[in-house]
Amino acid sequence: QVQLVESGGGSVQAGGSLRLSCVASGYTSRTYCMGWFRQAPGKEREGVATIYNGDGSTYYADSVKGRFTISQDNAKNTLLLQMNSLKPEDTAMYYCAAQFSSPCAISLSRANFDYWGQGTPVTVSS
Repeated sequence: QVQLVESGGGSVQAGGSLRLSCVASGYTSRTYCMGWFRQAPGKEREGVATIYNGDGSTYYADSVKGRFTISQDNAKNTLLLQMNSLKPEDTAMYYCAAQFSSPCAISLSRANFDYWGQGTPVTVSS
């Protein structure tokens, strides 16, 4: 059974940094895409960044390009999101997601992802 467990959320002032982690377990596929999504109160869940483990290709939402970096630690089955220069509009619940189809779609569409974590909250104050 696939499980995704996020951690690393918290409260930070604008301009600060946080690093989110997502530990994945219970999967056997050697190729997969994983991503980070976020949902602010009253808004729909939106894609932030995704990565394909095969060649390390990444894809970012325009709103986070140059500030966020998605990466993976394959040895630890961990997905990371380094968030710098945080803004109040980055405040949201952040979710880790995965798809284990081959090929997988490195996109920001929720519909492509089959497995989701429970989320970790990020609050950025001005």
